[in-house]
Amino acid sequence: MLKQLMRTDLDRLLQKVAADYHLQVPQLLTDGTRQLVPFEMGELSLSGAPLQRKPTAYFFPQTETLLHITADGSIELPAGAARPLALFGLDRTDLAGIAFLDRFFSAAPADDVYQRRRNGALLIGLTGAAGVDHSFLSLSSGNCDIELIADNECWLALAYSERGEKLLSRFPDGDSEQLAVLRKSSDDSKLSQLKLLQQGSRLLQEDKVPDEFWVEIADRCILCSGCNLACPTCSCFCVQDRRRGEIVERSRVWDSCQLDAFMREASGHNPLGTETLRTRRRIHHKLVADVQRWGELGCVGCGRCDRACPTGIGMLAVAEEMVKRYGTAAPVE
Repeated sequence: MLKQLMRTDLDRLLQKVAADYHLQVPQLLTDGTRQLVPFEMGELSLSGAPLQRKPTAYFFPQTETLLHITADGSIELPAGAARPLALFGLDRTDLAGIAFLDRFFSAAPADDVYQRRRNGALLIGLTGAAGVDHSFLSLSSGNCDIELIADNECWLALAYSERGEKLLSRFPDGDSEQLAVLRKSSDDSKLSQLKLLQQGSRLLQEDKVPDEFWVEIADRCILCSGCNLACPTCSCFCVQDRRRGEIVERSRVWDSCQLDAFMREASGHNPLGTETLRTRRRIHHKLVADVQRWGELGCVGCGRCDRACPTGIGMLAVAEEMVKRYGTAAPVE
């Protein structure tokens, strides 16, 4: 289903969504960043810099209460949200990150805590001329219910689910030839970044990156863990129990593979006992291990780790350095 929306149509669509969902929309904050905020809080930001906060945090938050254990040993689960979430304004990489975590947390044994937040959620992508100064953002791969593709003063709207089709059903039809032109621009705009990551992946798989490279990269790491906190496909966590009066609260909290205690065993042995090993693992996991397990890169190319890292060793920067030093390679098919 292809529809065309003007600004008044877009407002009508979002108001309709907000009636049934806890709708989060992009807004430009006073510090210059774009964030998702509740729909009622302010004016929409329909183009600009990527969202600062990774949207996967809505379904896999940094700290999350799993259950309470009462004094008599009974287990109480936290109450669910009154309404499901709806996220509007997600770009291609945001949607790819959510799709990656969906697959990870639904693999056996499925994570029921993640599923409680994710099930019923509505995803609305925003691509096309929605970047900084209305620069072009690549179209998604359909990992959403609705994709809005900005083009001049209107948005082409694609529905990828029954819920999306229902929400768009009363809007006018869009121009399929116009969509074909935008898809061609999308393919061209995302090719170089994808090729860079694929080349880095191939170099690692062929063992062409020497140990000395990882020593050098690790020497620049200050253990801030910003790369993990910013990454939409990172899924590591630890579990903590805290006593609050007569109740024990069990929570899970994001963990970071860059920290020394990440894999330290009770015996004191640490398989990742040096920063060199941990840094190599972080890159290798996204560009090799995830490819071998899931058939695709674990890096969606959002650039959040590169923007967060104060010493310039985010995923794209390291991949570029590997390719520059150790030669280009044929893209992974």
